[in-house]
Amino acid sequence: MPERRAAMPPPSDIVKVAIEWPGANAQLIEIDQKKPLSSIIREVCDGWSLSGSEQFALRYADGPQLYITEQSRGEIKNGTILRLAISPTRAARQLLDRIQSHGIDARLEALKELAKLSADPTFATEFINMEGIGTLARLVESGTHFGEMLAFTLTAFLELMDHGIVSWDLISLSFIKQIAGYVNQPMVDVSILQRSLAILESMVLNSHSLYHRVAQEITVGQLIGHLQVSNQEIQTYAIALINALFLKAPEDRRQEMASTLAQKHLRSIILNHVIRGNRPIKAEMAHQLYVLQVLTFNLLEERMMTKMDPTDQAQRDVIFELRRIAFDGENDPTGTEKRKALYTKDYKMLGFTNHVNPAMDFTQTPPGMLALDNMLYLAKFHQDTYIRIVLENSSREDKHECPFGRCAIELTRMLCEILQVGELPNEGCNDYHPMFFTHDRAWEEFFCVCIQLLNKTWKEMRATAEDFNKVMQVVREQITRALAMKPSSLEQLKSKLRSLSYSEILRLRQSERMSQDDFQSAPIIELRERIQPEILELIKQQRLNRLCEGSCFRKLGNRRRQEKFWFCRLSLNHKVLHYGDLDESPQGEVPFELLTDKIPVSDIKSVVTGKDCPHMKEKSALKQNKEVLELAFSILYDPDEALNFVAPSKYEYCIWTDGLCALLGREMGSDLTRSDLDTLISMEMKLRLLDLENITIPEAPPPVPKEPSTYNFTYNYG
Repeated sequence: MPERRAAMPPPSDIVKVAIEWPGANAQLIEIDQKKPLSSIIREVCDGWSLSGSEQFALRYADGPQLYITEQSRGEIKNGTILRLAISPTRAARQLLDRIQSHGIDARLEALKELAKLSADPTFATEFINMEGIGTLARLVESGTHFGEMLAFTLTAFLELMDHGIVSWDLISLSFIKQIAGYVNQPMVDVSILQRSLAILESMVLNSHSLYHRVAQEITVGQLIGHLQVSNQEIQTYAIALINALFLKAPEDRRQEMASTLAQKHLRSIILNHVIRGNRPIKAEMAHQLYVLQVLTFNLLEERMMTKMDPTDQAQRDVIFELRRIAFDGENDPTGTEKRKALYTKDYKMLGFTNHVNPAMDFTQTPPGMLALDNMLYLAKFHQDTYIRIVLENSSREDKHECPFGRCAIELTRMLCEILQVGELPNEGCNDYHPMFFTHDRAWEEFFCVCIQLLNKTWKEMRATAEDFNKVMQVVREQITRALAMKPSSLEQLKSKLRSLSYSEILRLRQSERMSQDDFQSAPIIELRERIQPEILELIKQQRLNRLCEGSCFRKLGNRRRQEKFWFCRLSLNHKVLHYGDLDESPQGEVPFELLTDKIPVSDIKSVVTGKDCPHMKEKSALKQNKEVLELAFSILYDPDEALNFVAPSKYEYCIWTDGLCALLGREMGSDLTRSDLDTLISMEMKLRLLDLENITIPEAPPPVPKEPSTYNFTYNYG
């Protein structure tokens, strides 16, 4: 018999596609990626008897419908549907002429099409080279556009500027005034308001000179007014602009701006209209609340990094005030020497390290003068608590007294570390705490709650001065565990901290230690080694099942709030990855039929993560922060192409990198796999090692029974 030969795979540089043209049957052709794109377009035009092929270009028929260039043609996949269209240069010229035409309907249609095409970098470059942005700016400045026409104009302007081809510094003052006018108007169309807020935010973030101009035109009161509407997108854009103004303000103006926002009741408006509103908080709103929280706490940085001047009488008077409030009523000797001796004794009772000159305790930064500010706030606004903490410890003679001064200083430093005071916000982080929006002096109140916790924990541990660092470690754990539960108010925080007593922390530590550290005897180690392959296979199947369900990913762009999504899932036979673009984040599973692109698993060469990903090496990606890098991974496949991901969370990142490694027969090395493996092995071993009720296990092994007389028997395992 003749030898059967396997079918030869198509060459990697040949791509089979369909190309559409209005009013004609689609052409099914094979694109040779080695041929110039202009030659391919000429052949397509010849197929429909179209002359002037240089006036045409290829675009994707689905999704964003981007133009195909020599640089991007490598992304074309087998089975892709393309569309023959007029070239970007010709399209830009036609649209530029149409948006300046006299016919209102024609101009509206042109602006609508322009708003859509402006997201395409190839078209944007051509339109900008024809002074298109200046034309759009003049249309806005004229004040003759309203409603839909103005909304499309602003959308196109923002999309074009976001490509970073033109500097924001070129924007005129009259344009800024016009945009600011839309924001300051009491009644304006939602779509126009939304785009105006976004444009102003981009101006502030991208140009130092424009910050000053925008700050002169926009009133904080008007922005706060936009937070009292029911539209969460408008609220989000308004907070984003407030954050941008806050972030770019000179240091000497930030405190002034914070005071203005406080006078306008920004905190209570956000609490009542956003956090406690009737709608769930979306991811972008959560991010903006987190940014506002960080910027607010960063106002403490100056005091945190300010050392106390021991020679400054005004600063020394604050320490005298702490002493007076705590020990008022005691006789104050008139003699200087007696008074000095009494003060030294009092400062020791207050728990300062330097009894003679406690001002020296505040010369280390951080926490600097911020610690003294916190102590004075406690003494003035929670006087009973302050006096109780000081007196109950100063009267003890068993070496178990809690040094209030030293504890308050170290606690302030710890809280600055936990809340990252002085650090810039992380892109993509949504970790805001609702309770910090429930009080005008949230930082000080947080300190007051935590200093009481520290005093309580000190007593529970029966600590002495030698145990100071141990107590602070326990208190840090109590605070971080409580914050992780996201208490909605300071009262809830107190409740959660009460439940996290020292004995509870010990129990949690013991439980976690038991789940992490198995017994080290040889039989236990052998049992663990036997169980591990079964557990790894279980984890592998779970990862693959999750890949079959699929996940939604966000496309990286210049503006985070106008998000674009795509979905990827593994076929049920684990042989093909299906993916495709989506207009919005899906609710539930996306059918395979909607995912137009696919990659055979057999074509995958490797999976890379972080900085090794192609999309993280690009210039625009260099601006991405550490958090985005930690969630990035790419699939490298034949010929030399990549499918790039940025996971929505660390959990999804671990699921996908593990699942892809399992598909390729490689080790699953994520933190989630290690955690799942430890948890499941620990549970399985505990089940297998459970004590048997009412059965005594002998010390010596039982004797081996005698051999049977014959072996003529079988055992049915069924």
